[in-house]
Amino acid sequence: MIRFALSLALATTMLGGCATTADLPTVKLATATLKQGNGLPAGSAVLAAAGDTVTLTVAVAGLGAGDRGMHLHMVGRCDGPDFTSAGGHLNPGARQHGVHNPAGSHLGDLPNLTVGGNGTGSATATLPGTRAELEAALFDADGTAIIIHAAADDYKTDPTGNSGPRVVCGVLTRS
Repeated sequence: MIRFALSLALATTMLGGCATTADLPTVKLATATLKQGNGLPAGSAVLAAAGDTVTLTVAVAGLGAGDRGMHLHMVGRCDGPDFTSAGGHLNPGARQHGVHNPAGSHLGDLPNLTVGGNGTGSATATLPGTRAELEAALFDADGTAIIIHAAADDYKTDPTGNSGPRVVCGVLTRS
């Protein structure tokens, strides 16, 4: 049942924000299975492209309600329970953190994920750059992880957004 709910939430999120059929993702680039630090499943992520536009959609279940920071991290490893193996935020341009930081933001910055009272949530982000640039950064030799944090990202504090411990992780795997 959780898998069906996650699939439905993911499909609805991916299609709901599209203005026309030309905006629909045409190529699935990668997926990630998300896990909590204790190994329990937490959701999934899909990286898709429509022409040069690359979109990341994340759906979660089984988390406590609230806003949570979500970031791309520079190493595709998710060793629990703290997921420090994922390294820091993905930042190939050596920028600071946060869309509200005058010197920011970097590729790893993503919008907060809002988890509702029923423990589910989803978010979609369009990644900055061309498809070729993004594929080079995301699928380098050590890969990329998606991390969800315990608290909301403040969108300005460098280098982490002050978003607390890492509670969910998934590795992007090419489709």
